[in-house]
Amino acid sequence: MLLKTFRWAFAVTALGLAAGVLYDGWTALGIVAILSVLEISLSFDNAVINAGILKKMNAFWQRIFLTVGILIAVFGMRLVFPVVIVAISASLGPIEAVDLALTDKDRYQELVTDAHPSIAAFGGMFLLMIFLDFIFEDRDIKWLAWLERPLAKLGKVDMLSVCIALVVLLVSAITFGAHAHQHGGAHADKAETVLLAGIAGLITYMVVGGLSGFFEQRLEDEEEREQEAEKRAEKDAERAGRPGSPVKLAGKAAFFMFLYLEVLDASFSFDGVIGAFAITNDIVLMALGLGIGAMYVRSLTVYLVRQGTLDDYVYLEHGAHYAIGALSLILLVTIQYEINEIVTGLVGVVLIGASFWSSVRRNRALRSAS
Repeated sequence: MLLKTFRWAFAVTALGLAAGVLYDGWTALGIVAILSVLEISLSFDNAVINAGILKKMNAFWQRIFLTVGILIAVFGMRLVFPVVIVAISASLGPIEAVDLALTDKDRYQELVTDAHPSIAAFGGMFLLMIFLDFIFEDRDIKWLAWLERPLAKLGKVDMLSVCIALVVLLVSAITFGAHAHQHGGAHADKAETVLLAGIAGLITYMVVGGLSGFFEQRLEDEEEREQEAEKRAEKDAERAGRPGSPVKLAGKAAFFMFLYLEVLDASFSFDGVIGAFAITNDIVLMALGLGIGAMYVRSLTVYLVRQGTLDDYVYLEHGAHYAIGALSLILLVTIQYEINEIVTGLVGVVLIGASFWSSVRRNRALRSAS
């Protein structure tokens, strides 16, 4: 079952790593591998959530999600979206951006480096909002209870995460403006760019969150109606002397569920795409690493659905969000200071590893207690 489910992910991994070596040597292989791990770690909870929703859909809509959905996820968000970000930031057409990335890497690198403050501000704010909304929410399961309990109490203050994010953005823009002024003011105008890009990142997060909430509400309404229909069907089955069967969502309910899953997946993949800019500006390596990671995330979703059970490593979601928080701060710092790519990648890996080990210890303790 495991090999069958992940066979395409393994094949894409081999091809992607080989392509990385051919493209830019062994260093490229390491960057592609780190990007793959980053994408998997940031999207692990996405796979769990997807599996929980996907198992409610009928076979047709499951196939749609795992075929059309994977095209949107891998080619749309992981491959096309980074090109769009660079094209907008560097004021280039998409075709020009791709051509430049492949034919004139030095010029492309120069343009991306010049656009990096706006990319970092946009991405840093988007990631920071995801992290803040997570840590300010009161959860039944807490990983770092000594930290998460008081933060959950603070989270009862309305719009606190937005206020904190805007304060961080203002500090970043002012600091960057002061830094540019001290060095001759060559990039003084970029302080305004940082501020505008950061606000755009905040708005994007709120729009994505709003759409997700809208579809989620529609799903809840549909599910209530489906549950009522299921109860009626079970009563009818009992009267007829035959066992009732669970209703799989189809039609409009399944369509809204599919839309919700795609919005949800887009928001998670956006984390990976933006986080990737903290590791490398090379569009080819970015596409290879994120593409490999996306294949594993989708394969994991299929595996969880086919197994019929969700993973019980409960702290992994916490680890992934702490990694997002670390990446957001790193991106904002890289507006004016350079941080080694390997260090950036390892921060996420260490946090995910720590949360996984904590989950293993928790499961052992629960088994011993029982």
